[in-house]
Amino acid sequence: MFTIAQIEDAHSKVKSGADFPNYIRDIKLLGVRGFTTYVNDSHTVYYSANGETISSAPKYAKKQIADENNAARFKHQLKIHQEGKTDYFKLCEDCAGTGVDKWIVDLDAMTCIYYDKIGNEMLVEGIPQ
Repeated sequence: MFTIAQIEDAHSKVKSGADFPNYIRDIKLLGVRGFTTYVNDSHTVYYSANGETISSAPKYAKKQIADENNAARFKHQLKIHQEGKTDYFKLCEDCAGTGVDKWIVDLDAMTCIYYDKIGNEMLVEGIPQ
């Protein structure tokens, strides 16, 4: 089973959204099959192939998530992040402000799905390989 320390080591190499595909490759090699990140404090639950889970600690003080989602604005801000123009904390701030409550990454399907507070899909993305 992988550890939070191993995942955090892989994550330490991520400086912007442009680095996300390499991070995904690295944690997949560790045995991570998926994860859910909660925007309110950025704690993440990681899943293994046999159903084991581990959780990371919160990365910042609790953020208020907007009640209404603004998927169009979020997509624009995410694109800027993926171009390497913002860091992770700015991404999380943008998520909270546009109503993104969490994102779920499935490393078998290679998808990342962003959800609002009531569980509506705001965006489904394929993860570049």
